[in-house]
Amino acid sequence: MRVIDIENITEAMRDDTRFVLRCEEVFHDKISAAAASILMNKSKKPLVCLTGPSGSGKTTTAMRLKAYLENLGVKVCLLSMDNFFLPLDERPPEASDWESPLCVNRDLLIDCIHRLSDGEEVELPIYDFKSGTTGSWFRMQGDRDAVIIAEGIHMLNPLIFDRVRDMATGVYVAPRTRFDKQHEFDAEARHLVLLCENEEGYRNLSYMVSKAFTEGFYIKPRIDLELLRAHAKGLIALSACLAGEIPRRLRNGEYDNAKAYALTLSEIFGPDRFYLELQNHGIREQAVVNKGLLRIHEETGLPLVCTNDAHYLTKADAYAHDVLLCIQTGKTVDDENRMRYEPQNFYLRSTEEMEALFAQYPGAIENTGKIAEMCNLEFTFGKYHLPEFKVPEGYTSLTYFKKLCADGFAGRYGEGTEKQKAQLEYEENMIEKMGFVDYFLIVSDFVRYAKSVGIPVGPGRGSAAGSIVSYCLHITDIEPMKYGLFFERFLNPERVSMPDIDMDFGDIRRGEVVDYVRRKYGDDHVAQIVTFGTMAARGAIRDVGRALNMTYADCDVIAKLVPGGPGNLHITLDDALKLSRELREKYENDEQVKKLIDTARALEGMPRHASTHAAGVVITKRPVVDYVPLATNDDAVVCQYVMTTLEELGLLKMDFLGLRNLTVLDDAVKTVQKTQPGFKLADIPENDSETYEMLAAGKTSGVFQLESSGMTGVCVSLKPQNIEDITALIALYRPGPMDSIPKFIACKHDPSKVTYLIPQLEPILSITYGCIVYQEQVIQIFQQLAGYTLGQADMLRRAMSKKKVKDIEKERGAFLHGDPSRGIKGCIANGISESAAQAIYDDIYAFANYAFNKAHAAAYAVIAYQTAYFKCHFPKEYMAALLTSVLDSSEKIAEYIGECRECAIALLPPDVNRSDDRFTVEPEGIRFGLVAIKNIGRGLITRMMREREVNGPFADFQDFCYRMDGNDMNKRAVENLIRAGAFDSMGTHRSQLIAVYEKVMDGISNGNRVNIEGQMDFFGMGGGSAQREPLHLPDIPEFSAQERMAMEKETTGLYLSGHPMDAYRELSRRLGAAPIGRILEDFAQEAGPTSFADGQKLSIAGVVTSSKVKTTRSNTLMAYVTVEDSTGAMEMLCFARTLETSGSYLKEGQTILASGRLSVRDEKAPQLMCDSARPLDGSAADVSAGAAGEKRQTLYLRLPSMDSHEMTQFRRIAYLFEGKEPVRIRLIDSGKLIGTTAALHPAFVRAMRELLGDENVVLK
Repeated sequence: MRVIDIENITEAMRDDTRFVLRCEEVFHDKISAAAASILMNKSKKPLVCLTGPSGSGKTTTAMRLKAYLENLGVKVCLLSMDNFFLPLDERPPEASDWESPLCVNRDLLIDCIHRLSDGEEVELPIYDFKSGTTGSWFRMQGDRDAVIIAEGIHMLNPLIFDRVRDMATGVYVAPRTRFDKQHEFDAEARHLVLLCENEEGYRNLSYMVSKAFTEGFYIKPRIDLELLRAHAKGLIALSACLAGEIPRRLRNGEYDNAKAYALTLSEIFGPDRFYLELQNHGIREQAVVNKGLLRIHEETGLPLVCTNDAHYLTKADAYAHDVLLCIQTGKTVDDENRMRYEPQNFYLRSTEEMEALFAQYPGAIENTGKIAEMCNLEFTFGKYHLPEFKVPEGYTSLTYFKKLCADGFAGRYGEGTEKQKAQLEYEENMIEKMGFVDYFLIVSDFVRYAKSVGIPVGPGRGSAAGSIVSYCLHITDIEPMKYGLFFERFLNPERVSMPDIDMDFGDIRRGEVVDYVRRKYGDDHVAQIVTFGTMAARGAIRDVGRALNMTYADCDVIAKLVPGGPGNLHITLDDALKLSRELREKYENDEQVKKLIDTARALEGMPRHASTHAAGVVITKRPVVDYVPLATNDDAVVCQYVMTTLEELGLLKMDFLGLRNLTVLDDAVKTVQKTQPGFKLADIPENDSETYEMLAAGKTSGVFQLESSGMTGVCVSLKPQNIEDITALIALYRPGPMDSIPKFIACKHDPSKVTYLIPQLEPILSITYGCIVYQEQVIQIFQQLAGYTLGQADMLRRAMSKKKVKDIEKERGAFLHGDPSRGIKGCIANGISESAAQAIYDDIYAFANYAFNKAHAAAYAVIAYQTAYFKCHFPKEYMAALLTSVLDSSEKIAEYIGECRECAIALLPPDVNRSDDRFTVEPEGIRFGLVAIKNIGRGLITRMMREREVNGPFADFQDFCYRMDGNDMNKRAVENLIRAGAFDSMGTHRSQLIAVYEKVMDGISNGNRVNIEGQMDFFGMGGGSAQREPLHLPDIPEFSAQERMAMEKETTGLYLSGHPMDAYRELSRRLGAAPIGRILEDFAQEAGPTSFADGQKLSIAGVVTSSKVKTTRSNTLMAYVTVEDSTGAMEMLCFARTLETSGSYLKEGQTILASGRLSVRDEKAPQLMCDSARPLDGSAADVSAGAAGEKRQTLYLRLPSMDSHEMTQFRRIAYLFEGKEPVRIRLIDSGKLIGTTAALHPAFVRAMRELLGDENVVLK
């Protein structure tokens, strides 16, 4: 960071983004005047951040800068960070004093800055330092052309500044002179190139880079000379580009200082390990620097080397790089005032080009080859670096491993069978032979710890459930032989690779397991893993389109031509051009589209952002930095290499996954244990008929893996009767195998439809009614029909799933005729005809890519069954736990509250005398948890629960305020309790308490203060315990039901005492309105939507909860309107034409029926492009004439054509509702009438209305 004098401020503000000023009172006006003259002339008005210690003059400078700018006609929004401090009771424990940025409500501050810059009106807080709370709020109108000034002691802290960096001109305001150099002001680091000569150099570089992030990060990760001196061995250093320290000193005319610094670096690295770096991009300053470097070389003998600052590979990439810079900085290519690399020669130049540029510099060209030869670092792949597991005294790793397996076997099987014993011995020997004994000890150890402290652990995940060793070590709870699982699918002796055991833990306590691992192996031996989000096909088109200054509408049209859906999750633009004829035609005939797509193709797959892997943790034998460099990502320390690279380097990578449903089950079990103390999850019966009847009836909401609308339909049709059926459902309900579901269901219900190509397939496929569903079945077919070993069979299965055509065709001969060299007999030798063997091989090849890992499906089927059992037999306990688990999702809470209604479970309102922090079970229903009420801290809730337990229930509102008076209870918390209805049971109106609560709280606080001072108490009784005056409530009417619901929505995000749509639920159903929650759920599926589609025309019904009108670039109006029904909320976009016809109905609180088309943007929730809206009242029912008779016999549908998306979806849904009632379909394109049959279940009719629209569905 540059330190400047006041006379240089004008130059600095033109050229620099951040700098340090000497800022004393005498300079405030000069600084402000100079800054104002620069800022007002910038085409894009910036964010100005002022920072510095208390008393440094930030506020004074900000106020004067604001005044100068306003006098010059520039609009200004001034924010003080002091007003964004968190209330004392909401601060995290680590925010110990005001000097911590964790004291600041950073999310609110950043949100306000962005919204002001977008021209929105924003409500800003005013912090009351006396009470330590947000005292009040005021409104500020933003403006797109305004300069935003934000001042505060933490404004340039990375936790804040990094989130507004792209719009900021940061300014330090220092209280002292520019000659005072403290760490906090040294924010502008200089470049230095370090190359690894050998493994020691790599470890040193890894260590220093890690320290740069974990210790030296300030704006950028930084090291210092102390680190360099201690860790220079094995490294070669280059003095770097213009941003290096030596070039900077030469540019500033400090030759002697530059020479001294060069000698210092030469001393650190050694004279033959430090080079003066020459560059020539045609930049004037480089000529000055190169002249100085040559002089240093001549005077000191330090070697020269020439380089080119390469930011892209070839000269042709310059334009794509320029567009990428625009995407990164939020600019467009035609913006004159933006970052750019000029001239466009920052690519990897050829030897000839470099020789032509640097021939006059002695040794500079030759030294590039010399350095390359000196760098001899090679990574060793395939060698494993497992951490050492410390075993009890008297044991080796192997003997301890076998002891644990033997103990576990006895506990699981007792004596066991010979087959089970043989399998255990086989797996033990294989694990020993492959060198993974310590791996299993490590995993079993942290799983044992988790179970010992009551952390919920899943029954298994992935192929590890196929191992009897995993079962005996209690890593998994799935008995592999019972489910026909294979060890070789998990650990294949034919292909030695690190085992991969991923573990599910309850999501709330998952972090405790990671903490245990840190304690066990050392904090420096454990790190999380980075992951990079990349620019996918559609996203690249949209990003590039914005940079090219194309309109959103034009980009959106092109982006949506890229095929989407479950089968195209990772489609490339090259593939899209082959698959989409319309996209290809636009590309070939429209120059702008060609430029857009070509640029997007160049950037496709580039990293877009870094984040922390949700579950991945690496555990190492030596400190992690000995293997890989570390970085910081938010508050996490992460490896800089992605997961696949870590695995290739032989490091132990574990996935510690947090599974919400395990927490739900654990909470439900604990609730049941209050009335049945001996109850255990393991005690529930395996085949409970009532549970399966519930699933067959479609009551799957809240059931793990089975609650999506599509899966509900499958359950209704399949009518699962055992764990195997659920396992098959989980395996089949995915893109690809989903098309086999109708056949699977038909064969289950009609055994005569089950056929086998040859009798030998029956023992393998009978459990799935003749269908190939699992990878394990593929392996069995190769083993039992052709004589492959299980390991060989798994290798062939892998080759098929990866479509390795040469390997597959080569293996066909072995499958048919055998391969004696590998001990494979072949099908023909086993009495199978060649034609049958060929057909079987072709069938397997066609389905191998879709076959699912049965071990994983079986483990998750167990959890699905357990959740279903609890919902069936302990509905209140289960739903209470389920509601608690989704407190951060108002949509899910609304859905589960609706399910409670379906199950006749009453949701009881929050109550200060009965509610705990979470949802709890009472005889009358489920009681709302206080933690769901906004601005109610856990500390207050805990104290409230403890006060009730010790001193009994609160008698009335005044008693509550008197007993709970303290630092963790403020007026806003009490107001929200009132508005949420938490005092309703005391017989008072909310309106009465709202009128008096402030007066009551002030009186009690003042009285307690008087008592503390030893004076007469507030109620004038003197001495002894205070006598409270009776509370006189005003005689005023209660709020209306609508007002109370609005208060509940505001304070909890939910309607508690009712829902505005309650009165319209039946009408909405008759009108064919699609439940919003079902739409959102469908698009949220990992495999993509199955019931709805982008561009689909439909209607929704709900209450308008927000409506914001904005002016578009073309100076027309549009509105963002949020509509909510009892299942969820959706945003609608309403443009001018819709506003003209329906705008008067789009007011907050209005219940409406809205029609339009779904619009889905990548990674965003679907929106409705609204064409029309009208009130939901009696008149709207006219539209539903003829749609109320869902009990009649014939269903009439109108579909666009035989090959339309709607027809595909109809077939898929109709398969799930097989029946004999007539369905008549009119094809719009040809006018033909075709007939079929289905079961006219209400769910089927409703699905048709959601798919086709009410006007295309008639039941009569």
